[in-house]
Amino acid sequence: MESAQSSLEEDLLESQGTLVMEQASRIRLSTRQIEGRETWGKKIDFLLSVIGFCVDLGNVWRFPYMCYKNGGGAFLIPYCVMLIFGGIPLFYLELALGQYNQSGAITVWDKVCPIFKGIGYAMVLVAFFVDWYYNVIISYALYYFFASFTRQVPWSVCDHDYNTKYCFEPSNGPEYYANVTYTDESGNEITEIVNKTVSATTEYYERGVLQMHHSEGLGNLGSIVWPLLLSLLAVYVICYFSLWKGIKQSGKVVWFTATFPYVVLFCLLIRGVTLPGSAEGIAFYLKPNVTKLGEAQVWVDAATQVYFSLGPGFGVLLAFSSYNQFNNNIQRDAMLTSIINCATSFLSGFVVFSVLGYMSLRNDIPIEKVATEGPGLVFVTYPEALATMPGTSIWSILFFLMLVTLGLDSSFGGTEAILTALSDEFRLVKTNRKLVLLLLFLFYMLVGLAFTSQGGTYLVFLFDNFAAQYAILTAVFFEAIAVSWFYGLTIPTERISDNIAEMIGSRPAFFWRICWLFLCPIMIVVILIFGLMNFENLELDGYPYPDWSMALGWLISCTSISFIPLMAIYKFLNTPGTAMERIIHNLKTPQQWPEGTELENGMNGMVLGNKPVTDV
Repeated sequence: MESAQSSLEEDLLESQGTLVMEQASRIRLSTRQIEGRETWGKKIDFLLSVIGFCVDLGNVWRFPYMCYKNGGGAFLIPYCVMLIFGGIPLFYLELALGQYNQSGAITVWDKVCPIFKGIGYAMVLVAFFVDWYYNVIISYALYYFFASFTRQVPWSVCDHDYNTKYCFEPSNGPEYYANVTYTDESGNEITEIVNKTVSATTEYYERGVLQMHHSEGLGNLGSIVWPLLLSLLAVYVICYFSLWKGIKQSGKVVWFTATFPYVVLFCLLIRGVTLPGSAEGIAFYLKPNVTKLGEAQVWVDAATQVYFSLGPGFGVLLAFSSYNQFNNNIQRDAMLTSIINCATSFLSGFVVFSVLGYMSLRNDIPIEKVATEGPGLVFVTYPEALATMPGTSIWSILFFLMLVTLGLDSSFGGTEAILTALSDEFRLVKTNRKLVLLLLFLFYMLVGLAFTSQGGTYLVFLFDNFAAQYAILTAVFFEAIAVSWFYGLTIPTERISDNIAEMIGSRPAFFWRICWLFLCPIMIVVILIFGLMNFENLELDGYPYPDWSMALGWLISCTSISFIPLMAIYKFLNTPGTAMERIIHNLKTPQQWPEGTELENGMNGMVLGNKPVTDV
C-alpha cells in the first residue's frame, strides 16, 4: 500500500514537474528578442502607427464615392464580407509574420521560405514608386493649408489672372446668360453673354495651383511650379526629422498625426449635418439599392477597397510589427486596428455626403453630378463648400491640416518599410540610417521636379494607376500562398499557426486558416482578372494618355512583380545540388531562432533543475 502511494506521489510530482517545464518553455519562447533590435517605446506607439498608415487620404476621397456608386447602404454588405473573409485575415497574417521573425519585408523570407524572397523586393519597390507621387499629393494639401491663412481664401473669387470668363464664385453659384466684359489679346474690350458654370475652386486647383493649362500633356510637362516644389521640400523635411532616429521618434510624432484627423472629422461632421440639404446627401449615401448586389463588379470594388485600405503588401505591416515585443497579442491588435480603419471610412462618408447634399441644394444640381472621388473631391468640391460657410479660413485650415496629417502617416509607413527592409538586409544601411534617409529624400526631390511641373498631375495620375495596384495584389497573392502552403513544408498553415501559438499562447482558429489557404488567394485572383478584363487606357480631363505612357505604366508594375520570379531563379542557380535538391533547399524553412536567443531554463529569474519544484 505504501509502495503504491509512493509510486502515485512520484507520478504526480513528475507530472507537475513536466507541466512546470512546459510552462517555462512557453515563457522562454515569449521572451525571444533579437539582440540590439529597436522596439516601440509604448504599445500605443505601434497601434497609432498602424492606424495612421491605414487611415489615409483614400478613406476620405475614395470609400464614400465607392459606397454611393455601388448601391449606397447595400454596398456595406459586400464590403463587410470582403473585410471579414479577405482583408482582416491577410492583415493579421502579415502582422504575425513580421512580429515572429522580427525582420523587414526582404529578410523575413530568408527565415520563412527563401525561394519567395522576391516578394520582399517587390514590396519595397512598390513602396518606393508610391512615394514618388504620394508625397506630391501631400504637398498639394500643404499648399492649400498655407493658402488658407488669409481673410478671403483664394479659391473663393474669380479675380485672378488665370481665371476664365466662365468662372463663378462659390458664394454666388452658377450664372446663366451672364454679361461678361474682358480684354482680348489685342487690348480690345469685348462683352459676351456666357454661362458661368466653372467654379472658382476648379480654376484655382487646375489653373492656379497645378497650372495644367500651360502643359500639353506628358509630351510637354512645361516648367516647374515653384510653390509646389517648395511645399514638397517642406513635406520631406517633416518626414526626415520624424523618421531619422527610428521608430522611437516616429512613434511619438504619430500621437498627433494619427489622432488629429479624428478631431477634425468629428468637427466637420457636426458642421456638415447642420447644413441645409445634408439629410438628403446622407440619405443618398446610405440609401440601399439591393439590385446592385447581383453585379460582380460591386463585389470586386468592395474587395479592392478593403485590400488597398488595410495595406497588406506594402511591407509596412511587416516593418511595424517587427519592432513589437515577441509576446505581443498580435491577433487582438489586428482586429482592433482594421476595425478602426474601416469605421473611419464609414464615418468619412457622413462627413463628405452631408456637405455634398448641401452643395447640391445650394447650386440646384443633382447629387450624382456633385459626387466625385479622388483629388477632385478634396481639392475642388469640399473647398467650394467651405468657401460658402462662415469662418471659411478656420474650416479650411483645419480641413487641409487634416489632409496633411492623414498623408504624412502613410508616408512615414512607406518610408519606414523601405528603411527597415534594407537595414535588415544590408548592414551598411543599418549603420548609416540618417545618411541613407537623406539620400533617399534627395532622390525623391529630384524625381519631384517632374511631378511638380505644370504637367505633373498627369504623371501623378499615371503612377496612381500603375505603381501599386497590380503589383501589390500579385505580391500579396504569393505571400498568402508561400506562408499558407509552403512555410515549413508541413501541413498547410501549420507552421504559421505554431508561430502564433508561441507568441500569444493559442493557435489561430480554423476560420483564419481557411481564409489564408483558399479564400484570400481566390479573392485576389478574381480582382486581378476583373481588373485586367475591364482595363481601359487612361484619360484625365479629356486628355487621352498616349500608348507609350501606357507602356511605361505597365513597365512600372512589371518591374516590381518581376523580382518574384527573378529572385526565385537566382536562389535556384546559386544553390548546389540537383534540380530537386535546389528546389527543396530553397523551400525549406531555415532555423529561425539561432541558439542563444532563447533564455535558459528559467522562469521569473529562477533556474529550474531536473527535480520538480514541488519536491521539498
